[in-house]
Amino acid sequence: MAAPLVLALVLAVLPLVLPEFANETIARIGVFAVAVLGLNVVMGYTGQVSLGQIFFLGVGAYVTAYGVQNDWNIVLVFVLACLIPAVAGLIVALAAARLGGLAIAMVTVALPIVGVPLAKRLSEFTGGSQGLSARFADNPEWTGLYDDQWQLYIVLVIGGIVFLLTRYLVRGKYGRAFAIVKGNENVASSMGISPYRYKVLAFTIASLIGGVSGFLYMLVVQYTSPETMSFGHSIELLAAMVIGGAGSIVGSILGGAWYVLVPQLTNAVDASLTALLQGAVLLLVLFVLPGGLASLPRALTRGRRRSGADRGVGAPPTTPSSTAGSGTAAEGSERERQGPA
Repeated sequence: MAAPLVLALVLAVLPLVLPEFANETIARIGVFAVAVLGLNVVMGYTGQVSLGQIFFLGVGAYVTAYGVQNDWNIVLVFVLACLIPAVAGLIVALAAARLGGLAIAMVTVALPIVGVPLAKRLSEFTGGSQGLSARFADNPEWTGLYDDQWQLYIVLVIGGIVFLLTRYLVRGKYGRAFAIVKGNENVASSMGISPYRYKVLAFTIASLIGGVSGFLYMLVVQYTSPETMSFGHSIELLAAMVIGGAGSIVGSILGGAWYVLVPQLTNAVDASLTALLQGAVLLLVLFVLPGGLASLPRALTRGRRRSGADRGVGAPPTTPSSTAGSGTAAEGSERERQGPA
């Protein structure tokens, strides 16, 4: 119980002591950690292949930008930024969940591919190729905070609630049903668990979480365009989930950090080699830690146990002193019996 309280205290103090750039970077990590979390619900916990999570982030961002530009109530904007992607995800899931294998992947691949030209055509709502900008997170005067501090607090609160609710979801009866569907759909059906129903549910929840990340994206970045939902970003989001750790809450946070920090680091080394360096780091992590960065503690524990076992096997055998004593006494008795003869 003490650990969550300490973590909450650290997160409450952190925005006040960090510089502006650090607060902005952590806020961006929070945005994409939420997006990776949604992808983890549908892929990591339920085993469906989805390459369209970035589409729902983009829809949530566009809904947020449009609502802010038209002076809608910000609470209403947040609700719509969650519900509209969720409804879109539900419609897609109702059709795609009946398919299997690569067919589901192809349906989700189409989402960002169709979403980019659609956003360009619906210029009345999306701003076309120019995109939309919206600023709605200026700190209230009564807080005494800077804008970067206020924005980070909002990301931490909303993102924290989403992570807690998702944690309860995957650790409850729905999470157990997701795991059974992921393991074997035939076994799930024999246990009275409908794979179709739970696939649709997981995809819809992932889409809703994608909408939340889109709202937070506009909060932090304050600009969106068709490029936001491009297929390349969808692949990067998938790579972030795999590297962070599929089926892991902590892995989602690590995946968000990967998505934000690694491009910055590779650009600092050599901007022309960004893609090459990212690919090399990706391969290195997957070869060393197939379960992602979240599996590092388990890998270290197994390594310590294995090294301890090796030391135990290689140790020279020891002869108990009592056994040696018994053998000496026996030899002495034998010489005494042979002496008189």
